[in-house]
Amino acid sequence: MIPGLTLDTYDEGERIAMSDAMDVMVQAFDPAFGEAWTLPQLAGVMTMPGTWITIARIDAAALGFALVRSVLDECELLLLAVSPPWRGRGIGKALLLDSLRTARRRGITSMNLEVRASNTAIGLYEKAGFEYVHRRPGYYRGNDGQLHDALSFRIDMLG
Repeated sequence: MIPGLTLDTYDEGERIAMSDAMDVMVQAFDPAFGEAWTLPQLAGVMTMPGTWITIARIDAAALGFALVRSVLDECELLLLAVSPPWRGRGIGKALLLDSLRTARRRGITSMNLEVRASNTAIGLYEKAGFEYVHRRPGYYRGNDGQLHDALSFRIDMLG
């Protein structure tokens, strides 16, 4: 863990958290893939019951975030992003493990996620215990019109 790193979790559409997430999103998501969300999209999801966002910060600087939505005893990791200058330092891992701990505390027994098949974060998910479920051919469409497969992963958190 990076000295001074804090993980702050918000259950509702807290404006500072959404602003911090948008700042990271603009830096973290390659525009070629069209994966970044807009502020209205993020705000809309944050109004849904069972949704939480965790912001990774050093001092006041937002370095990354994780967005999770739950329904009953299942949840989905909707987004996980780390600002490019801070990648490879354990921030993504810290956010992922914190999201899993938060889910367990809330009585959630499984977490799902979908990721572009060429995303380098797949190794992070597999090391955390996520298992490949299936492939969705041509699920994502990049800004250039190119189609990209999505991979679905799941982790069962019973026990």
